[in-house]
Amino acid sequence: MKSFCIDRRFDVLCTGSLLGVKGYGYKEDEKPASSVPVGYETIEQMYPLDFEEFLWAAGLGDSVLAYLEECIENKIPVSKAVDSSLKNLFLQYIVVGGMPEAVSIFSETHDMGQVLGKQRSILDEYKDDMVKYADTKDKPRIRECFESIPRQLARENKKFMYSVVRKGGRSSQYEGSLQWLEDAGIIKRCYNLTTPQLPLDGNADSAFKVYMTDTGLFTAMLEKGTQGRILRGDLYQYKGAIFENLIAETFSKMGRSLFYFHKDSGLEIGFVINHKGEATLVEVKAASGNAKSAKTILSHPDIYHVGHAIKLGNYNIGESGSMLTLPSYMAFLLKDDPIDIIVPEVDVDNLNRIAESLARKR
Repeated sequence: MKSFCIDRRFDVLCTGSLLGVKGYGYKEDEKPASSVPVGYETIEQMYPLDFEEFLWAAGLGDSVLAYLEECIENKIPVSKAVDSSLKNLFLQYIVVGGMPEAVSIFSETHDMGQVLGKQRSILDEYKDDMVKYADTKDKPRIRECFESIPRQLARENKKFMYSVVRKGGRSSQYEGSLQWLEDAGIIKRCYNLTTPQLPLDGNADSAFKVYMTDTGLFTAMLEKGTQGRILRGDLYQYKGAIFENLIAETFSKMGRSLFYFHKDSGLEIGFVINHKGEATLVEVKAASGNAKSAKTILSHPDIYHVGHAIKLGNYNIGESGSMLTLPSYMAFLLKDDPIDIIVPEVDVDNLNRIAESLARKR
């Protein structure tokens, strides 16, 4: 890559699902892969299609997206007809996901049987890659971690537990396996915050949750018939895990690092994001409910220093005090405008003159 870059006659594009994994393409007894030539490559992280791109694939025009942006900007409810259609499309996106081939099959056939077949084929390919490219000692552990994800998210407290991977499991046994899955782009970690304040990275502790980077593949890991139950809206308790995974996926595709806030007292906020320059609570409700934890935190600004919260669920757009409610399908619109940082110009010549004057006085 360095030679091509210096030559400048050609543009070169390299792709690969496991380029993030150290030593990709080598076995344990072979020479490790060479390092990335710093300054000679531009790295772009690719993701499955997000909901906006899924809407494009479904044939929705820019007018619908412009209408949604206008609604969220002015905090006015979405019309019933548009809201109902988008909720149905959102449920379809949950089960289809964003893997391009799965979306293509769905767009052409609307046959969930064919879509599920493709998703499970992709999952099998993931498992094959674990066998091909991981170190021998890590292969079974990577697969164990991967297959434990549905069980991890089914728990009320979704903090990742090594003992759920295997009874008696410890961090020292599986930390490298989780890192492999994350480097391969299969999972994302969401870290707990000691306090929901900016900078979020600086307030994260070692506890974390694990989410799949594609919710369609996540639902394909569940038992047969799950897709039909999702489309009918009757998953009961497990519905929360699916919607949480979906919002985590949405935020990570926007380039956000993932954080949540949990205290032993029972306070639990699904996600905390930096939104418009402020720490903002995000509660994910699979069905209508009370945002008790968010209300508690908002009512104690002297302790938590948080002024805004967003509740995502089976709602239309609404606002009550510092709480904004949005339908879940609008999560991809929680974007931040780029912040222009103007650096004041320093009069260097004048600074030099002052320094010279001071030197003469001495």
